[in-house]
Amino acid sequence: MPLRPPLGSISVEQFLRRYWQRRPLLIRQAVAQPLPELERTRLFELAARDDVESRIVSRSGERFRLAHGPFDALPPPQRKRWTLLVQGVDLHLDSAHALLRRFRFVPDARLDDLMVSWASDGGGVGPHADSYDVFLLQASGRRRWRLAPPARPPQWVPGLPLKILSRFEPVHDWVLEPGDMLYLPPGWGHDGTALNECMTISIGFRAPSRLEFLRWMLAAAADSPGGADPRFADPGRKPTRAPASIPGDLAIQLRQWAQGWRAPRAWIERSIGTFLTEPKPNVWFERPPPLRPHAFARLASQRGLELDRRSRIAYRGRWVHANGEALESTPAQRRWLRRLADWRILTAVQCADAFASPGLADILHDWYAAGWLRWPQR
Repeated sequence: MPLRPPLGSISVEQFLRRYWQRRPLLIRQAVAQPLPELERTRLFELAARDDVESRIVSRSGERFRLAHGPFDALPPPQRKRWTLLVQGVDLHLDSAHALLRRFRFVPDARLDDLMVSWASDGGGVGPHADSYDVFLLQASGRRRWRLAPPARPPQWVPGLPLKILSRFEPVHDWVLEPGDMLYLPPGWGHDGTALNECMTISIGFRAPSRLEFLRWMLAAAADSPGGADPRFADPGRKPTRAPASIPGDLAIQLRQWAQGWRAPRAWIERSIGTFLTEPKPNVWFERPPPLRPHAFARLASQRGLELDRRSRIAYRGRWVHANGEALESTPAQRRWLRRLADWRILTAVQCADAFASPGLADILHDWYAAGWLRWPQR
């Protein structure tokens, strides 16, 4: 999307060629006043909600304590060495969602969420490593970051509620001021310490693992395997003298089913988009008041439509995937649905033109009724 990326003087092409998944990059004054309206009080309010994922990490010497929200009460801000982490802030604040959109020079299928961490003086979560790319943008206060190259494999301190690196030999030591941003490739160890009360924004990226995808795909296949569903049968079975022994014919049949199962290629193609747009478990949509299709079409042609900030939408080939559902589109529908996916908005004029495509108004009306679409904010 033609949005100004927060990369300072370096171009997107240079960044992706030289740094992305290769080495860290410190960008001074990447974003002026990121999320200026997000005060400590507002973040604390989000941590009290049951639809928001939040954690508190506190430290005493080399000991760490971890607690999961929602939180009815938080430690006093004056207490040192504790951190509040609030996940998915982009799902709840339009300004955070707009900031996350500035990182869409990487495909949406790789972009995950925006987390905000607030730390009291000396707060931090210890030296750790992430399995995905991350941008660390300083919103307020000052934080010291120490970085260490990836360890293969990483070693963790045993007996802690967090994955803390047991070997951490930093090669970079930087202090970030408000507006500064640090990019880290996967695996790089990093240890951030608040030098005073501070707030840091983390833009994380999705990196599905083979196990995650196969676990999801096999579960989906189990729900709807398709085709016949034969059941094992053993007519003529003779009495057994070893009741606990697994019968050979039963083992052979189960092995043949396991080895012979092949997911159809078309089903796998649909599954890829469904998997990548599946909302997180704590995400749900607010349904608007009911609106008849003709009234919806009239209002959309006057006001336009935009995707709700919680909506995940992607496309590949003739399939359009929205929030874990797959839609096979016609060429005429595909043109507008792809535009909506890329731009996340259709103007009033575009809606009027789009509704000329047979069936498209019904699709968008269904998405609106589900809470996936909304009227653009004035």
